[in-house]
Amino acid sequence: MHKSLTVIALCLSAAGMVAPAHAQSSGTLQKIKDTGAITVGNRESSVPFSYLDANQKPIGYAMDLCAKVVDAVKTELKMPNLQVNYQAVTSQNRIPLMQNGTIDIECGSTTNSVARQQQVGFSVAYFITSVRMGVRKDSGVKDIGDLDGKPVVTTTGTTSDQLIKQNEKGRTINVRNIYGKDHADSFLMVESGRASAFVMDDILLAGLIASSKNPSAFEIVGPSLRDEPYGVMVRKDDAPFKAIVDKTLVGLMKSGDAEKLYSKWFMNPIPPRNVNLNFPMSPVLKAAFETPTDKGVE
Repeated sequence: MHKSLTVIALCLSAAGMVAPAHAQSSGTLQKIKDTGAITVGNRESSVPFSYLDANQKPIGYAMDLCAKVVDAVKTELKMPNLQVNYQAVTSQNRIPLMQNGTIDIECGSTTNSVARQQQVGFSVAYFITSVRMGVRKDSGVKDIGDLDGKPVVTTTGTTSDQLIKQNEKGRTINVRNIYGKDHADSFLMVESGRASAFVMDDILLAGLIASSKNPSAFEIVGPSLRDEPYGVMVRKDDAPFKAIVDKTLVGLMKSGDAEKLYSKWFMNPIPPRNVNLNFPMSPVLKAAFETPTDKGVE
């Protein structure tokens, strides 16, 4: 009889019919409850999603969305005074730090991919980006074919690195791949002439260009290599915590509050230099807000 009950419980869990979050004996919510704190993974140069302001405080569109999630966690656990800690992460270490429990939620510019879903979980998409190239206007680079024989930078641990490798094979071009430790480092290589192009998400390129010393010297060129969904990263197979994250984000999308936050960060002057990215919401993102999904890109 005991064995049968165990099998039934496992089947219910697999079907998503789990007990309320507060009844969980393990997982992120229990960890937060036991420690009295939640640790938010943030980026330091992913403008305007998650970056540092003039006072070295993490701010941005993703940070605002995650602040709403943190409020929901406080309500769920009945812990209004829950301590919120921040941990800077990079493209290279963000997944390991989620897996080993250092961070509980990651709020940055992380693409939800099928491959990454084998290691971590993702919320519904809160942004859709297109992978393109950031170049100096005097570089002569306008398309992928112009990169033949030239140094091209991507940020270590990002999906853009994989895409350019695929493109090399597709167009039989030969580029010299170099790697930046973070997005700011990668952009600096283009700015200083060490790289002919920076292959990255178009919105991140726009943020880096707008925040540079001479924005008019750069441009975003070439076709979209792929559209990619950004999601809030959580631990793999932690349904109760993911449910809170998704419910919060979907609620913001349906109420119109997510669009207001988008306008705040993409269509208005933002810290620390009060630059305006002037990056209107794309039809693809509008569709994602209307029909939220956590489907990962192949």
